[in-house]
Amino acid sequence: MEIGQIETFIAVATFGGFHRAAEALHMSQPAVSARIKALEQSLGVTLFTRGQGALVLSQAGRALKPHAEQLLRQAALARQSIHELQPGGLGALRIAAALSVCTYLLPDVLSRFHDEHPNVMVTIRSGTSSSNEVLEMVMSGDAEIGLARSLYHPEIEKVSLRADPLVLVGESSLWSRTARPGHLEAHLEQVAEWPLIFFDRGSTDWTLTHAIFRRAGLVPNVVLEVEVIETAKKMVERGLGLAFLPHLAVAQEIEKGTLVCIEIADAEPVRRTLDVIYSRHRPLRAEAQAFLSVVKSALSEAVIPGKKAKH
Repeated sequence: MEIGQIETFIAVATFGGFHRAAEALHMSQPAVSARIKALEQSLGVTLFTRGQGALVLSQAGRALKPHAEQLLRQAALARQSIHELQPGGLGALRIAAALSVCTYLLPDVLSRFHDEHPNVMVTIRSGTSSSNEVLEMVMSGDAEIGLARSLYHPEIEKVSLRADPLVLVGESSLWSRTARPGHLEAHLEQVAEWPLIFFDRGSTDWTLTHAIFRRAGLVPNVVLEVEVIETAKKMVERGLGLAFLPHLAVAQEIEKGTLVCIEIADAEPVRRTLDVIYSRHRPLRAEAQAFLSVVKSALSEAVIPGKKAKH
């Protein structure tokens, strides 16, 4: 087995076909097919079967997949060990991050990182409209590491740092006027009637929030639509409505009691993860590894909905 064959196998398994895998790997479709055929011949098995318009893993393919992923991780570690022997640095640490991550996470993280590594210059580029922009910057080499939500690609390594669900929040006094005092639970039908504030029309967050109501056959009472999370939060703080916002964006306000988090009893929470990503083909420098360590430390201290704080 060759590393290129393993990467191609993971890509086809991820995207469910040769065409999309070829686009992701920047290869021709015949080249992808040839790699899979060579891998199947070397193993003496069929790795994919056709099912409902897409390729799906065969029993042998399912057995191979976790080992293939581990092989790619080991290859990345091998590159890293060689890279660490090379003298000298490669300039500033370049980070790409979703706009909300830049706003609510990086200021604290960068302050800690600068205290520990004052001589490392850091440049930040934000993905203004979607996490996919962060992925593209990492893939192209414009950024060494990326911070975004729920991303996957066969050419990147992903480390899930923590959950960052969308939570329904309201201003404390507004909540006392719309529900029983101290009762931080509601049914979706009630929520649909309350004034709601949505942000970033067409984004993943916007789509996920609307889907909560659509699945229940409800139409939400949207009183405001704004462009960014911070604007939505300010509107909520002023009592203009309630909003589904990333927990990362409202954690401090919830802790202070200026905003309250309202659990919806009859709807599944919108689960998302905050991830760090980097290329499998460009091992992380020591500076990037140090930055990742600081990020993990900062997030380990944050309280996530449904979990108790550590004492």
